[in-house]
Amino acid sequence: MAEVKKSVESDNAKDILTKIENKSLKIESLIKQYKFIEAIKTALEGYPPRDERCKSANWIGVHKALMAIKDVEGMLRSLDPQYYDILMKYIYRGLSTGNRTTCDQCLKIHEKLTEKAGFGCILRSLADTVNTV
Repeated sequence: MAEVKKSVESDNAKDILTKIENKSLKIESLIKQYKFIEAIKTALEGYPPRDERCKSANWIGVHKALMAIKDVEGMLRSLDPQYYDILMKYIYRGLSTGNRTTCDQCLKIHEKLTEKAGFGCILRSLADTVNTV
């Protein structure tokens, strides 16, 4: 019985990875068209998968979108508040990489996001241990 379940999870992960790959291609296309806000919205759509491989693949697309943002305040003005908490989770994931360029961008977004969404956004993103990115 355990083998059947593992096979189903493996197939599901393959489907999710395919969807993430398609989403990543769409993000790259939007960035090339200078549609950075649409790229970040696309990156944040859909809650992160549970599988670690899928989370890593999803992070790559989100990272590309985050790094492309030049006008952080404009991005936050056009972003629906429903995305604030998930964006904050990805900000912390970016900070955990230790990469200087990524951390600089994430800190810049963190500052503006905290001003816009308040400290509750930080608390909710850190307290939610079920839906990790």
